[in-house]
Amino acid sequence: MAQAGRRLPDWLKVKAPGSASYLELKRLIAGLQLHTVCESAQCPNIGECWNSRTATFMILGDVCTRSCGFCAVKTGRPLPLDEGEPERVAEAISRLNLRHAVITSVNRDELPDGGARIFARTIEAVRRRCPGTRVEVLIPDFKGDWDALGVVMAAGPHILNHNIETVPRLYPQMRPQAKYGRSLELLERARSMSEVPAKSGMMLGAGEQEEEIAQTLADLAGVGCQILTLGQYLSPSPAHVPVARFVHPDEFARWRGFALDLGLIHVESGPLVRSSYHAEFQAGASVASLSSQL
Repeated sequence: MAQAGRRLPDWLKVKAPGSASYLELKRLIAGLQLHTVCESAQCPNIGECWNSRTATFMILGDVCTRSCGFCAVKTGRPLPLDEGEPERVAEAISRLNLRHAVITSVNRDELPDGGARIFARTIEAVRRRCPGTRVEVLIPDFKGDWDALGVVMAAGPHILNHNIETVPRLYPQMRPQAKYGRSLELLERARSMSEVPAKSGMMLGAGEQEEEIAQTLADLAGVGCQILTLGQYLSPSPAHVPVARFVHPDEFARWRGFALDLGLIHVESGPLVRSSYHAEFQAGASVASLSSQL
């Protein structure tokens, strides 16, 4: 993930993947004809996570109907739905013996329900095959179809994640087909439908101002978001939104404290943090905090 004309600071340099566990998981994913956001979105943590036998499964294919300015996932006309995909995801999670599984997707705006039915079937398949596995879903906004959101919530995920991604001023460049208010409403409605923790994530370094970050974090706290990830934005290619600055780890630590002071239960904040990075730890910490408050 080269940053055109910019030298990466030391805190963003990672070891190239290639361990035995990494190669084994790569073969498993390919053999089951599955996709991961780790590969499709060029995640810098793929070596560490796959070496630890964790991955974020990407359902509904690998072609997105949206063209976000920050994302490396392919944009275009998706293939027809793969009805066997939910069971294959459950098979992969079973073989990996995961305690925490993260399932996300591309946007499928051409579908009447945005893919909610396949999300629900995948959650149900994992819960049936792997009853000891905690299921986290990172969902799209379903274009504001709250019935579709209800279908996902009714399937019983353990954590509902939807990323706000950036501040509202940068939405035209970063998320041109999304709406800031709609993403906030999704999180708020999810909290009203279920007691499962609501989670969101945001990238820093794309040109946002300090007061905009503070307001976005306050907005998330205001709709009941409980788990938050903050990470450095890295541009996938020269055609994407450029990096405006590299945020120092000390600033990430400061924003973590700010978010916790707003009432969020768990905040993972650092240059290499991504939405699913250390997701099992985030979930365990948040569940423990929630239990202590009861």
